[in-house]
Amino acid sequence: MSEQIKKLIVDKLPNNSSLILVGYRGSIAHGMYVPKSNPNSIDDKDIMGIYAFSQESYLGIEKLKETIEIKEGELDVVLYELKKLLHLLIKGNPNVLSLLWLEPTHYIYITPEGQTLIDNRELFVSKQVYHSFSGYAYGQLHRMTHAACQGYMGEKRKQLVEKFGYDTKNAAHLIRLLRMAIEFLNEGRLYVQRPDAQNLLEIKRGEWTLEQVKKEADRLFILANEAYTKSYLKNDVDFNKINDLCHQIIERK
Repeated sequence: MSEQIKKLIVDKLPNNSSLILVGYRGSIAHGMYVPKSNPNSIDDKDIMGIYAFSQESYLGIEKLKETIEIKEGELDVVLYELKKLLHLLIKGNPNVLSLLWLEPTHYIYITPEGQTLIDNRELFVSKQVYHSFSGYAYGQLHRMTHAACQGYMGEKRKQLVEKFGYDTKNAAHLIRLLRMAIEFLNEGRLYVQRPDAQNLLEIKRGEWTLEQVKKEADRLFILANEAYTKSYLKNDVDFNKINDLCHQIIERK
C-alpha cells in the first residue's frame, strides 16, 4: 500500500520537485479510524506530505506550486511545498505540526531531509500553538451546531447530523484539539496517536449528548487558557534557526 500511495503522489508532483516526507494524518494518525466496512463509517484515509523543488528552481522567477490536493477512492492527500509548510509550522497549524510527531508506523515515506525536519521539530515548539489550536477548536465548535448538512459532507455524515442533532465528528475534533493543546503547553510535545482514542470515538459515534460535549469543551477551554498562562514554553519560535533549517534542506536538493 505504501508504494502505491508513493507512486500516486509522485505522479502528481510538479517538475523539478521531489518528495521529502509523507505520513498519515487525521483519524488513522489519531487511532480513531473507522473502516469502510462499518456502515456508519465517514472516514477517509487522510495523508499529508512535503515536497521541495530543486535549488535552481528556488533561485528562479518561476511561480512555484505551494499546495497539491489528491482525492482517489478513500484516499484524501494534501501536499505542501517545503517553504509553505514551514510557514504553517511557524503559525502552529495543528494538522501540520502533527506530521512531525507521528508514531513511526504512521510514516509512509521518509527521506534524510524529512528526518531532518522531524529531528528539528523542537524549533516549532512555542506558546503560540495555544492561539492556533484554540482557534481551530472554536471553529469546530461553531460547525458542530451551525454548519449542519453542509456541502462538504457525504450523505452518511448528513444522516448522522440529523440523527444526533449535531455533527459528532466536529465534536470529537473539538475535544481532541483542546486536549492536545493542553498537553503541548504543559509538556512541549504532541500526542498525535491519542491515548484517549476510545473516549473520543464515543463522541464520534454520538454516545455523548450535545450538552455533555459543550460542558467538556467549556472546561477544556478554561484549562487551555490556564496552561497557556503557566506554560514554560518560549513565547515564539526562532525565525533565524528555522530559516537556516530551510536553507539546509534546500541545499541538499
